[in-house]
Order: sequence, then structure tokens, then C-alpha cells
Amino acid sequence: MRRLLVVLNCGMLALGTTAGPLLTRLYYDKGGQRQWLSAWLQSVGWPLLLLPVAASYAARRARDRAAPVLLTPPRVLLAAAGLGVATGADNFIYAYSLRYLPVSTSAILISTQLAFTVFFAFLIVRQRLTPATVNAVALLTAGAAVLGLHVSSDRPAGVTRGKYLLGFALALGAAALYGLILPLVELTYKRAAGGGRAVTYALVMEMQLVMGFFATVFCTVGMIIDKDFQVRAQISYVAYVPVFQEQV
Repeated sequence: MRRLLVVLNCGMLALGTTAGPLLTRLYYDKGGQRQWLSAWLQSVGWPLLLLPVAASYAARRARDRAAPVLLTPPRVLLAAAGLGVATGADNFIYAYSLRYLPVSTSAILISTQLAFTVFFAFLIVRQRLTPATVNAVALLTAGAAVLGLHVSSDRPAGVTRGKYLLGFALALGAAALYGLILPLVELTYKRAAGGGRAVTYALVMEMQLVMGFFATVFCTVGMIIDKDFQVRAQISYVAYVPVFQEQV
């Protein structure tokens, strides 16, 4: 069962991370201009996580009638809420960057997240560096540098050099922020499972549920401020629906 859950999660993650950027870029190519909507759709699938959380509670309830609804301590849920807001901000920065970058360039820049993750993991959770990790970071950094030197070769039509550079900087910023979020999530897992307890699947799902909820709330507030809900629905919006859940 454990392996099945891992395979299922990896499959959904792969689907979201590959199809999501393509549909976002397609949305902009077809005239879409709502960055907050693009960010909102990256986390709005959080209700799907209610299924495994509910199943976990039902299993605990069958064994113990006094089982709590959630296993995660309140202080950890509060930390997850903060991480969710940070994730919502990262989603917005990433969605904004895709407005000015082709998918190929954005994918390479976002992959530099590994370098930021390694750096912050070393500082925050004392993750040990290995030669393979250092080599991967060096290659990704070199790839991003090469792209920066050829800013005129792959700009989308109608995008000025200044906007391209803005998208370039935003993509790196999104990679850096998410590179910070991941070690903080790992640290929160360790704190939640203190006292020698294992990090359970139920705990992970509960934290991801809270993070997804607050990321969506953050982007919803942005949509309200930017008056996205007053914009008439476009056909390109519908193309997003099959891939709105990237983080499950």
C-alpha cells in the first residue's frame, strides 16, 4: 500500500509539473492576462486531499472511537498555514514569470530550485552535501547563466528585452523561494514528529491540506484585489481545469 501511494503521488506530481506550465503559457499566448488566476489554479485542487485525510481518520476511528480528527498539533498547523501563504506567493511569482518566458527557458530556470534547496537545506536542516549534488547544482547554474547571455534568441513574440529580463528574474526568484519553502517543510515535519515518532502519511497529508488551503486563500485575496472575478470568463480558462491540482 505504501508503494502504491508513493507511485500515485509521483504520477500526479509529474502530470502537474509538466502539463501545468504548458497550459499556463498557452493561456498567455491566447490573450490571457490574469496572473492571480494562473497562481490560484496551481493550488485550488487542495480539496482532493480531503479524501486521504478522511480515509486516514476513518481507519483510526475504526481502531479507536476516541481518535482525534487531526494528528497534527495546532502549532504545526499554524506553521503549515504560514508555509501555505509563502507557497501562494511563490505560485504568483512563477505565474507572472511565465507571461514573459517560453516554457523551455522557464523550466530550466525553475530547475535551479535544486541549488537553492541544497543551500537552504544545508543551513536549515543540516542536509549533507554529496559530490553528485554539487555537480547537479553546478550544471543547472551554468545552464541558467548561458540562458542569461542569450536573451534575444528565445523571447516570445511581443515580449521586449526588459520584460524578458523581468520574467527571467521572477523565475529565479520563484525557484529561490520554493527552494527555501521545501527545507522549512522538512523542518516542520521533523518538529511535528518529535520525540522519536515517525513522519506518517497522515501527518504529511494534513500539512499539505492546510498549505494548499492557505495558498488558495492568498491567491483568492489577490484575485479580489485585482478584480479578476469581474473579468468575463474566457475559453482559455477552461483549458486549465484538468491540471489544476499540481501539488497533490
